[in-house]
Amino acid sequence: MVHDVIATCPVCTDELTITRLHCRACGTALEGEFGVGRFGRLDREQMSLLESFLRSRGNLKEMERELGISYPTVRGRVDSLVRALGLSDTPDDEEANDFDAPAAPEGADERRSILERLARKEIDADEAAAQLRSLGSTN
Repeated sequence: MVHDVIATCPVCTDELTITRLHCRACGTALEGEFGVGRFGRLDREQMSLLESFLRSRGNLKEMERELGISYPTVRGRVDSLVRALGLSDTPDDEEANDFDAPAAPEGADERRSILERLARKEIDADEAAAQLRSLGSTN
């Protein structure tokens, strides 16, 4: 039985590394130090939210209906997920209680601007993902 990889140490909460990978089909094994990656560090709740985001193609109103929670709660959780994935330049405490504020993109914060345009349905999830990827390759 295959289990999900845990990303944090249950003793000290530091990030765990994977030291051995094995192919069941051919028996090949790789040893070294491998990270779990950006998505591997998400907890189950965050991964579930990400799956809902993708199913709804970034439509927060649809997520609100699917998850049975208020729009400000959905937005807050998505904002938190964006920060957990390292896609936000805004510190956690700056946005923590800013869920009802009108979206106003900051000139220097291109990632936030893209995500806000996505939330307002000005662009779709595929276009937002492409724009975020292009930002990552130029920074």
